[in-house]
Amino acid sequence: MAIVLGEPGADGLSETVGVLREWQYEGAPTQLHPGDLGWFWRSGAEATAAAVRTWSRDGRILAVGLLDGPGLLRLTIAPGAHGDEELARQLVADVTDPERGVLPEGKVNVEAPTGALVQDLLCEEGWHTDEPWTPLRRDLTEPVNDPGVRIEVVGPERAGVRTAVQRASFDGSTFRDEHWHAMAAGVPYADARCLVAYDDRGNAVAAVTVWSAGPGRPGLLEPMGVHREHRGQGYGKAITVAAAAALQALGSSSALVCTPSSNAGAVATYKAAGFRQRPEVRDRYRPA
Repeated sequence: MAIVLGEPGADGLSETVGVLREWQYEGAPTQLHPGDLGWFWRSGAEATAAAVRTWSRDGRILAVGLLDGPGLLRLTIAPGAHGDEELARQLVADVTDPERGVLPEGKVNVEAPTGALVQDLLCEEGWHTDEPWTPLRRDLTEPVNDPGVRIEVVGPERAGVRTAVQRASFDGSTFRDEHWHAMAAGVPYADARCLVAYDDRGNAVAAVTVWSAGPGRPGLLEPMGVHREHRGQGYGKAITVAAAAALQALGSSSALVCTPSSNAGAVATYKAAGFRQRPEVRDRYRPA
């Protein structure tokens, strides 16, 4: 059977999220997580569906891609299919031909699992490696310490606190209450939590969203931020420890996060919170 490129549509997102949950396992290469779709869902179900691509054979999904911004495809492949030559060649054909409707002309990036055949084929096509990212992992089989600050699990009535910290943590963030409610209505958020940390004066100083992929599977932090007026006081470490505890309570086997290697402060924060650095990963990009 041929490989079929598809778009799930809003009605098919539940199946796609379910597939991504099944593909998460300990020792997997850094890959697309259901939480990545969950965070994108802040733009709504229709926008999320429009950004998702699937590759299937005989009705079975073998690869899932998320168009996470202009010219960036975040791609993951089913366990056992990383070396599937037919799949890899079809993926390369689809991402290199703008008429296929996956990526536009010009400079584009593809994030794919390290060691997958598609990486080698893109290299043969003249694609280069981009700036490195650092994945980090914390094992959750051992108890997680108290974060040392007050932590609130945010519900609908407190969404404004969560969104305000996001905007104060990331320059250019447009995360508003309506985006939080759209995200919370998404399928992945059934296994997610938003946390806010407070200082001893009651100021909201840091926030994180954590995404479980189900009991016994790795969970994800996406995103974590510290209010720009409260940095350098350990709140990044505190909210990250709280995130690990929340994922542990959800049954996750480990907590994962990935940050640009150039962001030395973020790498140091995660390591201080008990995360261990894993080998760097790099996107492939096609020059303009």
